Amino acid sequence: MKITVIGAGNVGATCADVMARKELANEIILVDIIEGIAEGKALDMWQTAPVDGTDTRVVGVTNDYSKTKDSDIIVITSGVPRKPGMSRDDLIGTNAKIVKSVTEQAIKYSPDAIIIVVANPLDVMTYTASLVSKKNRNQVFGMAGILDTSRLKAFVAAELNVSTRDIQTLLLGGHGDTMVPLPSYTTVSGIPITQLLDKDKIEAIVQRTRGGGGEIVKLMGTSAWYAPGAAVAQMVESIVRDQHRILPVCVELKGEYGMKDVFLGVPVKLGKEGIEEIIEVDLNKEEMELLTASSNAVKNVMGVLDNMNLF
Repeated sequence: MKITVIGAGNVGATCADVMARKELANEIILVDIIEGIAEGKALDMWQTAPVDGTDTRVVGVTNDYSKTKDSDIIVITSGVPRKPGMSRDDLIGTNAKIVKSVTEQAIKYSPDAIIIVVANPLDVMTYTASLVSKKNRNQVFGMAGILDTSRLKAFVAAELNVSTRDIQTLLLGGHGDTMVPLPSYTTVSGIPITQLLDKDKIEAIVQRTRGGGGEIVKLMGTSAWYAPGAAVAQMVESIVRDQHRILPVCVELKGEYGMKDVFLGVPVKLGKEGIEEIIEVDLNKEEMELLTASSNAVKNVMGVLDNMNLF
């Protein structure tokens, strides 16, 4: 098993480190455009192997995609964060060009690889990778919902002073302010959260989850990396170990939930072939309206990319 992580920044490096510690591959290739960054971080990770008693070899390269040849999974974390004075359209244009370029180079050497996108804006960057790779939707998808549900679980656990292991939840929609956390599908050891917290506290947790990324940016001046890196590693683990886990993933919808031609977060079953099944859950009227609004917001952003005529 060979895995390539494109982008040796905080998220990419964390993802590679988590995967190496879990021994999800024989070899992990870390790629970056800045000379020495990937090589240095990979060497540092490889030197933890004797401490942890693991054997996954981590190798860093600068812009040499030939070293990624025959990868089974490609994780794309490349891109720039939004900076002061940068419009949403500027961010989309910049990162779409980056994702387009790295996807082209990666699939040249690994045409059969499963692609997982982590770059932002997540939904439209997944769309970008899909346009470039021309792969079936079961082999190109994005990580967002696992991170968002993890934040929701963390906030619930803190509020109730319970173990995060006992919390199950579900979240749909785009990765951003229009995401749709579902309290109706949130339980603690099977107990509905509505029996444990009042409506106002639940709504506060939902709103904090929607703004989870922004909260970290305000605190640190940069975006998160530990939780995103661990979240994408969880997706990779389900694929590598053929676990058939049901996880929220950004994927192209073709009629599911009454929606099509949009990349949106929904629960799927992940196994060795990638997405094995897209699961449709029952939603009440309010939840469906929120999901529709999220879909429309994502379609608008996809439209911005379409109008740039990059493809």
